[in-house]
Amino acid sequence: MTHRVRAQVSVPVEPSAAFRALVDLPSQSVWMLGTRLYELAGPVRSPEVGARLAALTGVGGLGFLDTMEVTGYSAAEGRWTVRHTGGFVRGTGEFAVTAGPRPQTCTVSWVEEVDPPFGLLGRLGWPVAAPVVRWGLEVSLRRLAAGLTGGRLPVSA
Repeated sequence: MTHRVRAQVSVPVEPSAAFRALVDLPSQSVWMLGTRLYELAGPVRSPEVGARLAALTGVGGLGFLDTMEVTGYSAAEGRWTVRHTGGFVRGTGEFAVTAGPRPQTCTVSWVEEVDPPFGLLGRLGWPVAAPVVRWGLEVSLRRLAAGLTGGRLPVSA
């Protein structure tokens, strides 16, 4: 059973700047909570469709490896989608940037559709895990917003 978790943040920057930081792996390693992103060898480079990625997520030496493949990329629409292919995290993740109500503002959303690991135990534990996952997405998006407004993101030019 797939479960959906969504978070969003409003940012006083141009949508294109926010999208650049979202799809830039060195930037993601700065704003994503407890996560380091790496590009794996593959037919194309990130952020293009078909790129292969790995994320090491954890705290204090405990964590997990999350492998992904980019399944959707549209800078014009401000959307980037990955399919989680690892043994622990399964499902999809999507970043979207939409123009805000005023010039030079935008809304950034992050949606994860997750198949919890550990079978029945994971499904039973999801009501406890979901708020923690949502909290992590929200904290990460606030860090993204702070980096964008502070001029520290995106890392790559």
